[in-house]
Amino acid sequence: MKKFAAVFPGQGSQSVGMFADFMDNEIVAKTYEEANAALGYDLKDITLNGPEAELNKTEVTQPAILTASVAAYRVLEAKGFKPEAVAGHSLGEYSALVAAGVISFADAVKLVRLRGKAMQEAVPAGVGAMAAVLGLEDQVIVDVCNEVSTEDDKVWAANFNTPGQVVISGNKGAVDRALEQFTAKGAKRVVPLAVSAPSHCPLMQKAADVLKAELSKIQINDASIPVYVNVLAKPLTKKEEIIDALVKQLTMPVRWVETVNQLKADGVEALIEVGPNKVLCGLNRRIDKTLGSANICNEETLAKALEVIA
Repeated sequence: MKKFAAVFPGQGSQSVGMFADFMDNEIVAKTYEEANAALGYDLKDITLNGPEAELNKTEVTQPAILTASVAAYRVLEAKGFKPEAVAGHSLGEYSALVAAGVISFADAVKLVRLRGKAMQEAVPAGVGAMAAVLGLEDQVIVDVCNEVSTEDDKVWAANFNTPGQVVISGNKGAVDRALEQFTAKGAKRVVPLAVSAPSHCPLMQKAADVLKAELSKIQINDASIPVYVNVLAKPLTKKEEIIDALVKQLTMPVRWVETVNQLKADGVEALIEVGPNKVLCGLNRRIDKTLGSANICNEETLAKALEVIA
C-alpha cells in the first residue's frame, strides 16, 4: 500500500445536497446523528435540503463541512486504511485533528460553530475583504500588500494555495488598492471573494482570542499521527504546540504549497481528499502532479481512492 496522507477541505467546499448519495452508509448516518446531538439542530436536513443561505452562514458551514469530512474519514478507517499523516486547509485542520484523536468529534463540531461565529463578529460587515490573485509570484504579492498598506488600512497574503494562486485578506480599501497594483503588474486574474470575514490575517485577532479561551475548556490530546499544521507547514504531535498553532491559524497565512511539498519530502506518495467537493485535489495536482490523488465523498469515489492507495 502506498504511504498516503488524508487531507481535509475548508470553507467553500459546501453545497446543498452534498453527501446525499452517501447518507445511506451506516457510519455516515451515525456521524450526522452525533453532530445533530452536539449542535441541537438538524444539520443533516440543512445539508441535504438547505436553504442555501442557511448552509452558507459561516457558523453553519463550518460544522457542515467538518461533519461530512469526519464521516467520510470514518468510512475510510472502517475499511482498514490508516494514513501516515493528516492535514487540513484552514477549517479542514479541525477535521484533521479529529482524525488524529486530538479533539473529540462532538467538541470539534461545537468548536467550529463558535469559530465561525467569532470570525463573523471580529470585523464589522463591509470592513474586510478577500480576493484571489492568479499568475504572479508569491513575493510580488507580499511586496504589493506591504506597499499599499497604511497604518489603519492593511492587507496581507492569506492563503498560498498553489504556485501562482494566492489569496489576500484585509481591510477592503487596502485590498482594492492591491488588486489595482496586481492588475498593473500583469496578474492573469484578480477575483474578489464573496466572504463575510477577512480570514487568516491580523484582523481576526479578536476571534483568535475567543478561540483560545474556548480551547482551554475542552479535552485536547497529543496526536496519534502527525498533523501538518497550516501556520508552520510541518508536522506536530504535542497538544501544546497544536493548540498554539490553532490559535495562530486565524491570524496567519495558510501555507498549503509548503505543506504538500513537505508531505512529499517526508515520504507521502498520495493525498486523499476526505470530504465534499474536490477543491484540494485540484490544488494538490497543481502543486505536484507526481503525487497520487483522489477524493472521498461517496461509495464510488471511496472505491477509486482505495485503488489509488492500494
